[in-house]
Amino acid sequence: MRSAEFDREQVLRSAMDAFIAKGYSKTSMQDLKQATGLHPGSIYCAFENKRGLLLASLEQYRSDSKADFQRFFDQSPSALKGLRLYLDHVVEECECETIKDCLLQKALSELSQQDEEVEALIAHMLNQWQASIAAKLQQAQQEGDIPADRNPLELAQFLVMGIYGIRTFSHTQPEKGTLRRLADQLFAHLSQ
Repeated sequence: MRSAEFDREQVLRSAMDAFIAKGYSKTSMQDLKQATGLHPGSIYCAFENKRGLLLASLEQYRSDSKADFQRFFDQSPSALKGLRLYLDHVVEECECETIKDCLLQKALSELSQQDEEVEALIAHMLNQWQASIAAKLQQAQQEGDIPADRNPLELAQFLVMGIYGIRTFSHTQPEKGTLRRLADQLFAHLSQ
């Protein structure tokens, strides 16, 4: 039997978009076929089932998000400025006409307490994200941009909570500029 040939990353990114748009439960195999260009048989062959495709999509999301996160620091002269660029990017995504949800947030809210493996994977990914933010905050502290008496882990938790809040609040279609003002307040708290 010949293995299917396809661009795995492209397929997983297309599946991510489908899962984000409709949620895991409401995304049908027909939706996945349309999004990925793969026939259901090819999806089953490559990923076992829809759940396997979700797990692989989550791993791709982790890889993409890690690279995107690092990009903000590669182009910035300091860790704090990199965090600002990152937060600005989150706001820009949330201000778009088509809001780009976070796959982790969407899957966790839908599958929490229903699928232990998916929940554990998402929790691990969120902890890694938070640890990455804490490391950048600690670097900012060493660079003198954040007071030495601040706890980088607590600041990271606060920032993660704020980002989730901004993403969720964006669905209420707030007045233009509101998300930016909230992000400014969130960022100001980091260096107080």
